[in-house]
Amino acid sequence: MVPLIHVATETLLNNLQAYAESGKSFNIHRCFGSFTMDVIASVAFGMNVDSQNNPSDPFVYHASKFFSISFFNPLIVLFMAFPFLARPMGGLTRNKETREMSKFFTTCVQKLIKQRDEMPSSQRRRDFLQLMLDVRSSKELASLDQFDVVNQADEQIVADGNEESCHEPSKPSKQKRMMTEDEITGQAFIFLVAGYETSSNTLAFVCYLLAIHPDCQKKVQKEVDDFFTRHDSVDYTNIQEMKYLDMVVCETLRLYPPAFKYMRNVEQECVVNGQALPKGATVEVAAAFLHSDPEYWDEPEKFIPERFTPEAKAGRHPFVYMPFGAGPRSCVGMRIAQLEIRMALTNMFKKFNVVTCKDTE
Repeated sequence: MVPLIHVATETLLNNLQAYAESGKSFNIHRCFGSFTMDVIASVAFGMNVDSQNNPSDPFVYHASKFFSISFFNPLIVLFMAFPFLARPMGGLTRNKETREMSKFFTTCVQKLIKQRDEMPSSQRRRDFLQLMLDVRSSKELASLDQFDVVNQADEQIVADGNEESCHEPSKPSKQKRMMTEDEITGQAFIFLVAGYETSSNTLAFVCYLLAIHPDCQKKVQKEVDDFFTRHDSVDYTNIQEMKYLDMVVCETLRLYPPAFKYMRNVEQECVVNGQALPKGATVEVAAAFLHSDPEYWDEPEKFIPERFTPEAKAGRHPFVYMPFGAGPRSCVGMRIAQLEIRMALTNMFKKFNVVTCKDTE
C-alpha cells in the first residue's frame, strides 16, 4: 500500500507548494483532509481521486456530506452518552441524504468487486480492498481475527498476570469463515469513518505544535535531512528510523487523542479493583483522562516529545496511553494511519517549515 500513499503524498506536497508560493497564510487542515481522503479512497475503495483539486468528484462529494454531520446534534450527543439508545432510536436520524450516501458507497464497492473479479490476478493492485477480496475467495478459510490488532503491551500484561480476573476465564474460539460482500463494504466504510478526520486532525495538530515549538521542529527537520542522506524515499521499513518524529506524533496523540473514550462489553462476570462487573455491562475507558492524569505524566498540559523515549515508556504502565484503543478490538486502521501520518510528515518537512500566523489560535 506504500506506493498508493506515495501518490497521495505527492499531491499533498504539490498543493502545499502552491500555497507556499502564494505567500499567504492558509489553513493546513484542509490540505490534510484532502490527503487522508485520497489515501482512503485509494486504499479502501480502490479509487483514485484528487479531493483538493476535484471537489465535485462523486466520492469526495458524498464523503464530505457525511462528515458535515455535526457531532453536536442533540441526537448524536444523546447516542454518545447513552449508546444503548442508538439502535432503537437510530431511525430518527435517517433521512434521504443518509440513505443516498449509504447507497453510493455500497454501489461503489459492489462495482469494484465485480471489476476485480473480472481482472487477471496479476493486474489487481494490492490495496486493502484486494486483501479482503482475497480472504473472500480464499480456498483456505481465513480467520476473521486476522483483521484484529492486538497490542504487544496487552500480551505482556497478560503474561505478567493480574491479581483480578474473571470467573471461568477462557479464550474465545477462533471462528473461521469467508468474508461476505456486505462485510467487505462495511470494513471499507469503517476505514473512511475511522481514518479521515482522525488522521487529518493529527497531522494538523502536529504542525500546530511544531509551529509553536520551533526547537522541536528543527529536531524533526534535522532527522529528516539525515534520513534522506541514507534513503531516496520513504517505505514501510525505513520509516521506523524516524525516532524523534515518532515521539512527536505520539506526544501529539497524547494531547489530542482521536477518541476521548472507548467502550467494551463485559462478556463474563468480573471483579476489577474490588468492583464487581456483571455480564452484559458496558465499561467506558476515559482515554483522554488517562492521557492527562498527573499521576502518570509530569506537567501533562505541556508538549514534551521525550516522554516517549524507550526508557520513559519502559517505566510507565502501557495502558495509560491508548490513542487507538487496546486489545483485539483496537482501531482496525491503526497501522495504516500511523504509516500515512509519518510518510506525509517526513516528506513534508524535507521541503517546508511551518509557522504560525495572526489567525493561529
